[in-house]
Amino acid sequence: MKAFTYQRAGSAEDAARLAAHPGAMLLAGGTTLLDLAKCGVAEPDMLVDIGHISGLDAIAVDAGGATIGALAKMSAVADHAGMRAAFPAVAESLSQAASAQLRNMATIGGNLLQRTRCPYFRDPAAFPACNKRDPGSGCAAIGGVTRNHAVLGTSEACIATYPGDLAVALVAFDAAVRLGGRTIAVEEFFLVPGDTPAREHAIGPGEMITAVAIPASPAARRSTFLKVRDRQSYEFAAASAAVGLELGPDGRTIRDLRVALGGVATVPWRCRAVEDALKGTLLEPESVRAASRLAVEGAVAQADNAHKIDLAPRLVARAILSLGGLA
Repeated sequence: MKAFTYQRAGSAEDAARLAAHPGAMLLAGGTTLLDLAKCGVAEPDMLVDIGHISGLDAIAVDAGGATIGALAKMSAVADHAGMRAAFPAVAESLSQAASAQLRNMATIGGNLLQRTRCPYFRDPAAFPACNKRDPGSGCAAIGGVTRNHAVLGTSEACIATYPGDLAVALVAFDAAVRLGGRTIAVEEFFLVPGDTPAREHAIGPGEMITAVAIPASPAARRSTFLKVRDRQSYEFAAASAAVGLELGPDGRTIRDLRVALGGVATVPWRCRAVEDALKGTLLEPESVRAASRLAVEGAVAQADNAHKIDLAPRLVARAILSLGGLA
């Protein structure tokens, strides 16, 4: 591990000032950063400890929505009664992630900024070609073992999957990230790789996540998070879906629908084509299953991950029908 200096920030403003230094990285729960440093991917010159800043771990839920501080622990948000009532998909996305020990340490801000679990990215000694680590060096994953790689939002430069669960639920319900001086939609915060896969977030020098804001909605209140993985716990998603449903007074007409996918794309993936196809229609199994196929429009499979193109629509349909009492 590379030697680095250590600074403890006393305020969000202090942290942002220190973070503007070249080679500086923020340290909160440390559950991702320390792993990356140990495997030689992260090589900070300075660690800025923000874990002791007061006021950034608050969780507030009211009629207008929720505001979650960047330093709130994953477990605290998952167990918060207000979150479970108003945003069940968000709470479920957190309770199904990682392990209990990690959820007690990891922060909301750190969770959003976690890096891909692509094994080619995380093993620079064995796989020096990685455009995320070393722009222009190539992508060792293409042509390699790709069972856990993305089928949506990929490019010739990168096919790494975004690993998180929380961001999938946040994208579905139009959440925004507060960066101190500005606010940006979570959907715009994550950047598809294109030809610049090393730039993953729309966060500038000297900026840090201070909070996440989620607007209240009937669809968010009636929502769920489904996650399919190779084992029941402590595993990343082969595919996941955050879905919210609002029905009309007749209990059958879809008034509002929110759908986002995880585990299959380079960023948390909002499925607007599915939403638009079903809004205003009757909740019927056949139409839901047909529309759910739109979730993977434009998908590009590699040698080992074509199953995701079949799996993701099934998961979306299952979530919608379950919320509507038809599954």
